[in-house]
Amino acid sequence: MSRHAVVVGAGLAGLRTAQALRRNGWTGLITLVGAERHPPYDRPPLSKGYLLGEFAEARLALVTERQLAEQGILPRLGAPATRLDAAAHRLHMGDDVIDYDVAILATGSTPRGLPPSLFPDGPLRGVHLLRTLGDATAIRDRLSRGVRVVVVGGGFVGAEVAATCRALDLDVTVVDALDGLMTRGLGPRLGAAAAIRHAGHGVRLFLGRQLRAVRGSGDVAAVELDDGTQLPADLVVAGLGTTPATQWLAGSGVPVDDGVLCDATLAVASVPGLFAVGDVARSYVPRYGTTLRSEHWTAAGEQAAAVARSVCGARTEYDPVPYVWSDQFGVRLQVFGRLRPQDEVVVVSGDPCGERFVAVSGGAGRLQGVVALGAVTEAMRLRALLLEATEWAPERWAGDGAA
Repeated sequence: MSRHAVVVGAGLAGLRTAQALRRNGWTGLITLVGAERHPPYDRPPLSKGYLLGEFAEARLALVTERQLAEQGILPRLGAPATRLDAAAHRLHMGDDVIDYDVAILATGSTPRGLPPSLFPDGPLRGVHLLRTLGDATAIRDRLSRGVRVVVVGGGFVGAEVAATCRALDLDVTVVDALDGLMTRGLGPRLGAAAAIRHAGHGVRLFLGRQLRAVRGSGDVAAVELDDGTQLPADLVVAGLGTTPATQWLAGSGVPVDDGVLCDATLAVASVPGLFAVGDVARSYVPRYGTTLRSEHWTAAGEQAAAVARSVCGARTEYDPVPYVWSDQFGVRLQVFGRLRPQDEVVVVSGDPCGERFVAVSGGAGRLQGVVALGAVTEAMRLRALLLEATEWAPERWAGDGAA
């Protein structure tokens, strides 16, 4: 009887896993289960080119249903997983059940919304999250001339939405509880510099501030801050980060702690025949001696390739140098490794508040991170030093830019 691999989640990580299984010699059935009705599509353009109107929906597609059929992958779209019986190797999708030999969890993450307590006037039209194609379409449909946009949350998605709206010459305000933009990824010093850069491009910033209320009558009209400041708004986009989509695993016996807990091969501890990839996976990373969860595009493909090899008999550890990139105001920002709050930062070249710079960070005796804006070649050279676990010697790079 043919063995059956089921991939639960039809985003980038799920699709790449299904394709990699076939490339690595899996001859049995492969079923790709997805909650959305769309075939798998690329999410990074949703906050950039798609909102700008430069990307048609068809251009986002990663694969067609015909191509899936040619690759021997059976899609089950519009059918969210509702329960996993890991002991019985059985996946439930409402009343439908799939029996499997191997399952790979790729259910991604869920955006955090604004709490209902912030809406004293009741639910309002014009308040959106940005995660799915449907979310992006709803936002894009409101981006007409004269619209006043308030972005709540200054992480990568919030900063990208703000930059995109400025490219459309819209009035844009960002509100964040921290004192910089993308601070969790860039650290406080470079996050503060990113805020200065955004302000230079016309983004209004209210940093270190909390929301008190979102007000309106049917449609959103304003955002009220903790000091009573009223920010007029025709559109509010919440970019408050995400949580791994693990709620449906309650009672399954799958270990969960801010993601599905995995070993270095992305196999789920103590649950035979189960793996996890993408945003939902928290795996042990030998390079750092701890578990990490990555929500980035590059990691999804790398994890998919590693899991497929392990499933097909060639045990493979996933031991990455994390990588994230973001395009804002026509320039690419790249982050390699980790920028921990306690680490020292040295600016190697350029100006972090300007349009080009390179910086490195280090601590615990080793180089920990590289950040580059508009300097792709230099960033790749320094990435090689991260791969080599280079000793941290700030005087090697320090000059006038030393932190």
